[in-house]
Parts: sequence; structure tokens; C-alpha cells
Amino acid sequence: MDSPPEPELLSLNTATVREKWSLRQMIEGCARHRIRGISPWRDKLAEMGVKEAAKAIRDNGLTVTGLCRGGMFPAADRKARRAAIDDNLRAIDDAATLEAKCLVLVSGGLPPGSKDLAGARGMVRDGHPMYCADRACVNTLAQALDLCDELNRNGSGALGVAVDVYHVWWDPLLRAQIERAGDKRLLAFHICDWLVPTADLLTDRGMMGDGIIDLPLLRSWMEQAGYHGFHEVEILSSRNWWRRDPDEVLATCRMRHRTVC
Repeated sequence: MDSPPEPELLSLNTATVREKWSLRQMIEGCARHRIRGISPWRDKLAEMGVKEAAKAIRDNGLTVTGLCRGGMFPAADRKARRAAIDDNLRAIDDAATLEAKCLVLVSGGLPPGSKDLAGARGMVRDGHPMYCADRACVNTLAQALDLCDELNRNGSGALGVAVDVYHVWWDPLLRAQIERAGDKRLLAFHICDWLVPTADLLTDRGMMGDGIIDLPLLRSWMEQAGYHGFHEVEILSSRNWWRRDPDEVLATCRMRHRTVC
């Protein structure tokens, strides 16, 4: 892709600076670095308070590109299932208060001691992807879109997918599934990079440009399918970026977004 992304489309997933900043500091940091979107995580949101956070976000002129996260539906017994569903209902309320563009779901993996992958996927379906055993038993874009087809037969667009490059860059069917999703069901675009070697599958994500993902190509597929929303940086990095000054991290996000995405 020849043209660089629009700087105004950059969004910060707050996991990127979660170790050193509170949500208020994240909001103020986005405003200071001219990052127009923000996607809070619910633990930091709870610390600040949902209504107070919503006001601070509005006062700083930010758009809530998503709320992370709901999901984790599979459970070993009825009580745990009920607790998971109740927690997701609270997450929906929080997303509405923040006027978030979407609520991101991590579906959940196998309940402790279980080997029933089909059953776990059934719990995800009834309650409404690389970490199949413990975090996401729905782990391809095709599977996610199949669930959207099943649960949203009226085509309202209420259900869709967050295309997180870290989880889908390797999929040989990715372009076709992005096209299948189309503009109505492409709700978010999460960017980072895949490092080689990767020291930890969860907390060793790379800054854009430091790894092997062809980010301009994936962005072109998203735009050709009709997505023109925010590009949300989500970098979980216990060995590198979480240890740095968050202002340095945000400045680097802005520069890399402009130059390598």
C-alpha cells in the first residue's frame, strides 16, 4: 500500500501502557500525544469508575474504539456459567456508558479438566481466537463469522469481529474472511507485530515494524472490504514496552503508525 494511514485513525488500547499508568493518565496521555481513540480495559475502568472515565474521555475529545473485554463464557458448572454471563451483562452496560464502538470478547477456553472443545464452543455460542486450550476456543476469523451468522440472522450488524493482526496474520484464508465480513461486521482493527523469536505467546508482542507482519497489506485488505475505522495499538510486552516510559511508548506508536502501517 502506497499511502500511509491517517494519523487521526490511531487509537490506544490501554493494555499497551497498563503497567505504569492509571486510566486517567492514559486518557490524558492520548490527548497530549494527539491520539484520538482509546480502548480501556475493564480492570482500570473499575478503578477509576465508569461514569468518571466516560466524562474524562469526552472532555478530552477521545473516541472509545472498544472496551476490553467480555467473554470467557465456558465454565465447569452452572454457577460459574451464570457468573460469566452476569459479568458480560455488566460489560455491556459499561460499553454503553462509554459509548464504545464495540465490546471486544475473548471467548474463553476449555473449563478446567475438560477436553470437550465442541462443548466449550457451544457455551460460547449460547452465551452470546492461538490460545485454544485456555483463552479462546474460537480461534479463526471464519469460526467467529460463523457464530455471527448463526446468532445475528437478521443482519443488523450488532455482532461482528475485531481483526487482531497478532491472532490472524498467519491465516491463509484471512483475506477471503475479511471480505466475507464486509464493512458492517468489521468492528475493530488491532495492530502490533509478531516477533521472531517470540519469548511468550501472551506478553511478548512487538511494536509495529519490529516483527514479520505485513501491516500495510492487512490494512489494505481491511480498507478494500470497507473498513475505515480506527487502528488500535495493543501491545502486551512484559519484557520491553511495559518497562518503558509510557510517553515514549505513545510517541513511538504515533511514529510507527505513520511509517510502517
